[in-house]
Amino acid sequence: IVRDPLKGSGATLPAVPAEGPLTLDQAEAVEGVRGMLAAGSGEAALLQGVTGSGKTRVYVEAVEAALEAGGRAIVLVPEIGLAAPVVSRFRGRFGDRVAILHSALSDGERFDAWTRIREGEIPIVIGARSALFAPFGRAALIVVDEEHEGAYKQDETPRYHARDVAVMRASLEGGVALLGSV
Repeated sequence: IVRDPLKGSGATLPAVPAEGPLTLDQAEAVEGVRGMLAAGSGEAALLQGVTGSGKTRVYVEAVEAALEAGGRAIVLVPEIGLAAPVVSRFRGRFGDRVAILHSALSDGERFDAWTRIREGEIPIVIGARSALFAPFGRAALIVVDEEHEGAYKQDETPRYHARDVAVMRASLEGGVALLGSV
């Protein structure tokens, strides 16, 4: 039995509003990411927009593009407790192909998620900064939502900044780091 932290625990995700067509700016951003994914040059891009401007929609479409190209994606959020709308959007679009990794998971939930990720069953990981170390192999796309947040800094040993690790990992693996900010 695979333990899923969102099933059977009574946890509910917020409803996801119906998505209309992409705006011109969103479509342009997604096409830019598609081009970077195709090039495989290990680039980073900054996506700017205030809260509610549609950055999450761009993330979802960018992850779709990575999957279409046969890749995998990591989506980092500053704090998993505030990520329910992001998780809801991704689960609504990709279903059980999304794993959630964070420190509040039980040992069994974490083990199941890591095993399914390592075996290639799960192509999308959403989590806080430690999700960067998911046993993926190559990550075609790494999204860092609200990259300016201080929560991405690990103050305990080993000390690191998740945004910087994401950019370096994308560079080393020929993936894309998509940084969202205000």
